[in-house]
Amino acid sequence: MSNLSIKVFMMASITTLAPWTASASEHVQGAFVASRDCDAYLSFRRGTNPGAIKVSPGKKYEIREVNDKDRTWLRIEVPGVSDPLRWVASECGIARDVIPMGDNSAAGADLPQECSIAGKHDSYVLAVTWQPGFCEHVKYDGTKPECENMASGRLVVSNLTLHGLWPNRQQCGTRYGACGNSTPDLSEETVSYISPWMPNFFYERVFGTYEWKKHGTCSGMTSDTYFRRAVDSVKVVNESAAGRYITSNVGGKISKQEFEARLRSETGRALAPNAFTLRCTNKQLFEIHVRLPLEFKEGASLNDLLGPNLQSSAASDPRACMGDEILIEASGK
Repeated sequence: MSNLSIKVFMMASITTLAPWTASASEHVQGAFVASRDCDAYLSFRRGTNPGAIKVSPGKKYEIREVNDKDRTWLRIEVPGVSDPLRWVASECGIARDVIPMGDNSAAGADLPQECSIAGKHDSYVLAVTWQPGFCEHVKYDGTKPECENMASGRLVVSNLTLHGLWPNRQQCGTRYGACGNSTPDLSEETVSYISPWMPNFFYERVFGTYEWKKHGTCSGMTSDTYFRRAVDSVKVVNESAAGRYITSNVGGKISKQEFEARLRSETGRALAPNAFTLRCTNKQLFEIHVRLPLEFKEGASLNDLLGPNLQSSAASDPRACMGDEILIEASGK
C-alpha cells in the first residue's frame, strides 16, 4: 500500500425512436439531425445556455440521454464547446437509431446481434480517470461515495484510476457491449487489489458491476481476470513518464505538448500520442482514453501495452482537451 498514492482516512415530433419502457431520464445511444436552429441548454428546466449555443440545421449530433418516456428533450454532444453535453427539444430535428444503454440484457437484445456477442471484439479502449477532476467537474447520476468522501477529505486520490476496459468491435462503432447479464464474481483478494485503483470499490460494487455488465461480459475473460488486467494496465499508464508528469503536478497544470513529448520519448515512437486522448471539462482534466490492441500486454512497459501497431491519427472526441494548458485538480477539500 505504501507504493500507492491513494489513501482512505477513517475510514442521458420523434417517431423513429425504438420503443422501450422508461419512467425517467435514461442513457441511450443514437443520432440527432437538427432541422432548424434551436437552443442547446445546459439545463432545459432552468433555461440555462452558457455561450448561447445552438444546434445547426442539417448537422448530426450524438444522443446520450432522453429526459423521460415521452422523449421531449434529448441530451446531445455538441463538439467544440464548453460543457458539450446539452439538452435540445426533440421537435428541433429527427432522432435515429436510438438504443437504451441500461444494465439489463434487454438493452443488449436491441443491438445488432454481432454487437452483443462476447469475444467478437477487435480492440480495446482503456478509460483512465483523474478522479479529482471527475468528481469536481463531471455531472453524474445518483451518488458516488468515493466523490463524497473526497469532498470531505476522508479519501485522497493522487494516482490515475480505472474507469473501465472497453472491448470494441469496428463494425459496431461505440455500440459493442452488453454481452450478458451476469454479475461479477470477484474474490476478496481481487476486490482489495482493485480498490485503490477503482475507489468506488472501497465503499460498494455498483460501478464495478455496471462496467462488468456493459463491457466486461464482452471480453471473454472471467471477472477476476478482467478487473486485474484492467488495473495492471492503469498501473502502466500511471507509472509511465507521461503519467508521472500528471501526478507530479497535482493542484497545478501541465502542457499537452509536453505530455505528448514524454510519450514519444518513452516509447521511441512518433505516433504514440495518437493512442491517447486527454479529456477535459473546460481546462480541467477528468479522463484519459488509451486505444489498445486486441492482444495488449498489461503490467509491463508502455510499448507492450500499446502494441506494435499505432494509429496514424488521433481519435475524434468532443470532450478532448482543446488547448495546451490542462489543469490537474487536487483531491480533498
